[in-house]
Amino acid sequence: MADSYPADGGTYGERPRRRRGRRALVILVILLLVLAGLLVVADRVAAGVAERVVADQIDQEISRQNVQSAAPEVTVGGFPFLTQVLNGRYDSIKVLLRDVQGPVQGTDAAVKVPELTVDARDVTASLDTLRSGQGEVTAKTVQGTGTVAYDSVVALIDRPGVRLREQDGKLAVTAPVRVPILEQELTVQGTANVAIDGDDIVITFDRLTSADLPDNPVVQTFVNNFARQLSVRVPLPPLPFALQLHEVRPLPNGLAVTASARDVALSEVG
Repeated sequence: MADSYPADGGTYGERPRRRRGRRALVILVILLLVLAGLLVVADRVAAGVAERVVADQIDQEISRQNVQSAAPEVTVGGFPFLTQVLNGRYDSIKVLLRDVQGPVQGTDAAVKVPELTVDARDVTASLDTLRSGQGEVTAKTVQGTGTVAYDSVVALIDRPGVRLREQDGKLAVTAPVRVPILEQELTVQGTANVAIDGDDIVITFDRLTSADLPDNPVVQTFVNNFARQLSVRVPLPPLPFALQLHEVRPLPNGLAVTASARDVALSEVG
C-alpha cells in the first residue's frame, strides 16, 4: 500500500504541533502583558503614596507660615518610580498650589497668587530616609512660577478707580484724579517701572499723562505727585523651598513671577 500524504505535501501531525506552538506563544505574550500591567499599576500606586506624603508635609508647612491655599497637588516625575526609590534619586517633584493668599503686614489686604507651580529637579532621598522620615532630602535645582493677580496690587494701592493691565509688555495704569486748580476730574494713564527688592515687587509711576491735561507746570506737578502716590510694594507670600524671586513680567492676567534656588534641603524648609 502506497504511503499517503496530506494535500499540501506535508506530513500528518505537523499542523497540530504548529498550532500548539502558536497557542503557547500567544499565552506567553498575554502573560507578559498582564505582568507588565501589574508592574505599572504597582509603580503608580507607590508613586501616589509618595505624592500624598509630600503633599501633607507641604500643607503643614504652609499653614505654619500663615499662608492659605488649596490642598497641594504633587506629581513625582520619571518612570519607573520604584527604580528611582531604589537608586535614591528622582527626576523631578512638581508641586502645584492653587489660590495662594498671604497677609500683608499692617494692612487688611492679602496678596493673591491664583497658581504657584514649584518644580524640584534632581532630587536625592535615600530609601532609609523615606522609611524613617529622618534624614536629608535635597534638590539640585528648584524653580517656582506664579502670577500675582492685578486686583491684589490695586487693593494695596488703595485708590478708587485704579486699573492695571499689560500693554506692550509693560505694566500700564489708568486712574481718575481730581485736579483742584482745574476744578475737574481727569483720567490719567501711564506705565510703571517694575523691580524686585528681596521678596517684594516694587512698582513705581514717575509720570502720567492725559489728553485733557493742560500745558500748565502747576497741573503737571500735581499729576506727577499723584503718580508717585500710586507707587507700591507688593510683598509676596512666603515662598516654599527657599525660593528667591528674580523675575517679574506683566501679563494680561497679572504679574508673572519666577523664583529659583539651588542645592535646597527640601526636608528642612517648607
